[in-house]
Amino acid sequence: MKLLRLNALAPHTQLPKTAVTIGNFDGVHVGHQAMIAQLKARAEAQNLKTLVMIFEPQPLEFFKGYEAPPRITSLREKVEYLTELGVDYIAVARFDRAFRHLSAEEFADMLKLQLNAQSLVLGDDFHFGKNRQGNSEFLRRYGFEVTNLNTVEFGGERVSSTRIRQVLQQGDLALAAQLLGRPYSITGRVQYGDQLGRTLDFPTINVRVGRHKPCLQGIYGVQVEWQQGDLAKNVQSQHPQKPGIPGYLPGSLFGAGHVGTRPAIAQEQPEWRLEVHFPEVSAHLYGLLMKVTFLNYLHGELNYPSLEALKAGIDDDVVKLRAFRENTPNFPL
Repeated sequence: MKLLRLNALAPHTQLPKTAVTIGNFDGVHVGHQAMIAQLKARAEAQNLKTLVMIFEPQPLEFFKGYEAPPRITSLREKVEYLTELGVDYIAVARFDRAFRHLSAEEFADMLKLQLNAQSLVLGDDFHFGKNRQGNSEFLRRYGFEVTNLNTVEFGGERVSSTRIRQVLQQGDLALAAQLLGRPYSITGRVQYGDQLGRTLDFPTINVRVGRHKPCLQGIYGVQVEWQQGDLAKNVQSQHPQKPGIPGYLPGSLFGAGHVGTRPAIAQEQPEWRLEVHFPEVSAHLYGLLMKVTFLNYLHGELNYPSLEALKAGIDDDVVKLRAFRENTPNFPL
């Protein structure tokens, strides 16, 4: 896979002839996966390379800022999932003032001249260009071969990023996994926090969220993997007496995850955190790239009246999540 950076004023690039699909691809869910499968079939039939064009930031983030819908996947995660699907090129279009003012014809010119697009695979409601002037019929008139993919449904409803956000916010991780084609996860580096957890006897790792706000909130049972190696082995080498609780995949650890703004803590400006407490672990993990997979929703974020109440609440959460792990020896991953 090759990653390309595009902007509205970029010079022409030299690419082989491509079959292209375009969209936010937030979540890279089963609907997106069906589109990629169609794209690969079209490319193979015509001896083309596959190219997925995505936007960064996502258009609604440009227009609405913090009020935009929460992200399912960061740019890093999108690239990872699209790469796993076997895409040849990923073109990241910088969505800025210049890009938003492209006319439909200028957008089509970019597809032709920068991406060397020959064939397009698009959703049935795809629009583009300033004021959403362009659509599939416009692109056919321009000269592209266009295939429109029908909506993918699950349980009688359309599979969409909007639906997945709603499902995650409701805590239905099982349905979210079916719509995504995998359990939901967030990948980010362990960064320094305020180390409050240590004062409460529940040390945590603080994983960078990598988006303006996440699409879930609360307390979860999670599995954590180190993207560059064996997390369990790393932890055990640092403190053999505190190896942690194994996760479901080799080298992973089970933990208690918290996603939220910590309303019980006095803060000048609340910020979103993804924190994970590993029972029976003492290790230095700063800077490591972690994948946190959400397995079990316990409850929403609570506003405890005091730090003592917060500590008691965390203790109860950890007991319940450890019981979940003990009573669930296998988990579909």
